[in-house]
Amino acid sequence: MCCEVLQCRLVHYYPHSITPSTVSYVMNNIEVKVMPAYIAEQSDPENNHYVFSYTVTIRNSGSTPAKLLARHWIITDGDGHIQEVKGDGVIGEQPHLKPGEGFQYTSGTFMNTPFGTMQGSYQMITDNGEKFEAEIPTFRLSAPNTLH
Repeated sequence: MCCEVLQCRLVHYYPHSITPSTVSYVMNNIEVKVMPAYIAEQSDPENNHYVFSYTVTIRNSGSTPAKLLARHWIITDGDGHIQEVKGDGVIGEQPHLKPGEGFQYTSGTFMNTPFGTMQGSYQMITDNGEKFEAEIPTFRLSAPNTLH
């Protein structure tokens, strides 16, 4: 698996419409939205190489600041092969989110099949020292015009 950092930014959250491919989940006052995309320019379907990006927005909807400590991704391709990715922070950062604040980043992965899924969690800690998990909802990675 290859993850390439494409962009990141601290954002103040403003509600917007969710496209059909966007998934959203709130757990422990941390809202996670994910918008996946197929990257045709970097993919090579003839050699079973499919590249996807995913833009994640994490927003603290609670009243206590929290810091993202670590990530855990479970990536499953169309053949059922599973890859797990664990590590500190996201794209080399451990964003600290005050109430109402958000952080957005884009990263990527590749698969040997034109479709699959990703899911996982972020380990968070409040300024009070309470550790908790913020779930990353399951979302589909799918090349255009594929049946699955």
